Amino acid sequence: MNDLSKKHCVPCEGKIKPFDKIEVKEMLEEVDENWMLIEDKELEKNYVFKDFKDALNFVNEVGKIAEAEGHHPDINLHDYKKVTIRLSTHAISGLSENDFILASKIDGLKD
Repeated sequence: MNDLSKKHCVPCEGKIKPFDKIEVKEMLEEVDENWMLIEDKELEKNYVFKDFKDALNFVNEVGKIAEAEGHHPDINLHDYKKVTIRLSTHAISGLSENDFILASKIDGLKD
């Protein structure tokens, strides 16, 4: 477990600036290497499970974390056993520390 997974998301109502490219690059080093940067403003990761039940359980666990943190990803369960997670801070149309905190906590579910 890394330091990000021990932090908590803070409410963001658009009063901060999104991370710049340098900050994003630094933060990407703190999360699993399979998180991909999309258009410099979103993080995306794909997960594959053995079956629909496991994929759905994972989605539900992600939902619990998201609710507890007050930061909500886009979640797509597709092809019956695949889950794609997309993270961004919608209020600032970019990435903030919250996205990386949530990414780290989500990855902790697979450990």
